[in-house]
Amino acid sequence: MTDDEQSQRLRVLVLADVCNPDWPSLPVVGYKYARALSRHAETVVVTQVRNRPNIERDGLGAARVVYLDTEKIAAPMYRAAEFLRKGSGTGWTIQMAMDYPGYLAFEKAVWRIFRADLKAGLFDLVHRITPMSPTLPSYLPRRCPVPFVLGPLNGNLPWPPQFTAELKREREWFSVFRRFYKVLPYVRSTYACSGAILAAFDHTMRDLPAATLPKAFNFPEVGIDPELFSMPERPRRTRQTILYAGRLVPYKLPEVVIRAFASSSSLRRHRLVIVGDGPERPRLESLVRDQGLGDCIEFLGQKTQTEVGRLMRESEIFAFPSIRELGAGVVVEAMACGMACVVVDYGGPATLIDSDRGAKVELGTLDELVGRFARELESLAADPDRVATLGRAAHRHAMAHYAWDAKARKTVEIYRWLLGRVSEKPRFWDAVAI
Repeated sequence: MTDDEQSQRLRVLVLADVCNPDWPSLPVVGYKYARALSRHAETVVVTQVRNRPNIERDGLGAARVVYLDTEKIAAPMYRAAEFLRKGSGTGWTIQMAMDYPGYLAFEKAVWRIFRADLKAGLFDLVHRITPMSPTLPSYLPRRCPVPFVLGPLNGNLPWPPQFTAELKREREWFSVFRRFYKVLPYVRSTYACSGAILAAFDHTMRDLPAATLPKAFNFPEVGIDPELFSMPERPRRTRQTILYAGRLVPYKLPEVVIRAFASSSSLRRHRLVIVGDGPERPRLESLVRDQGLGDCIEFLGQKTQTEVGRLMRESEIFAFPSIRELGAGVVVEAMACGMACVVVDYGGPATLIDSDRGAKVELGTLDELVGRFARELESLAADPDRVATLGRAAHRHAMAHYAWDAKARKTVEIYRWLLGRVSEKPRFWDAVAI
């Protein structure tokens, strides 16, 4: 970095209440995004004290970290949500609703601690990177004396009507009340007073107030770490390995791939590896036994990101039949590893995958998805050259747009636009140097 670039580094107060290198999904996404931003801006990251042991063990790049303790409010609300959800694997809409008081307490504590610094101009802007739910408003935007960046947000993907049984098993009964979040305190000021809003994919963009669209960016929250997810030189194998990786919960429909194998004698000549755990696992293992698929389907349970990366490099095809996937970071990871991905043409995966870098199957009933996945997987398994071509294109796309460093650079472009240092509004989908 040149002396001129160093002198122009922006000073950013990053809000990341959920930020942990060891916790899957949102916590690790928040952690890696904050770490990447610290390479391109002077960052102070504010997070919950519960994240302290793991962050202090691994560090957070060049960021200075401030820990807040609002557990007196957050902890009992989390326990109440866990009781209503009957565990922690389903009922995410309930969890978001119960997170509301705790998150407001977190931002109020941020304001008490940093109000003087913000008013003194010690930061150029504030960026809330977690929580990522559009239903959780912010206390700070109306008060903040410097520009406030909100997001990336992700939400507002309707539940497919073909899967009401899965909705019930997911305990998403509370989702019918989601639209009422817009009348909560601080929601209007959050969107009106934020200087820039990062929103993941079209389904989230559609939920934003129309007046905010000039300052909104279609900016997916998912990202990949090239040190963990990279493309190997794959040997040509007669027996292809098809991988599913994700929680074993109703809406991700891992049973679609199992039933596809059960319906296809040609797929049975190949191998299905299932990585992940969850409440559906006993039922899925019983299905494998009942269908006599033990010689071609293997359950590996939950694995670390490092182990998942290795398994992706050892496999050729990624099958992901989730029917309500907001972001699908695991699909980006598979793309980065040069896998040919088969996904449902709905939600986040529908944007991540295109015909030149994977295959999308039309959303339908459970039986229709089984048939469509079976046909796509049969076609790919019989054509290793096509698998390799799709995988190479997927890898290039993932590295150009979703590598954390590329995303951090694009974020800084948004900061500079917001501060008036560049006139043209950036776009996430513009070409990214790699």
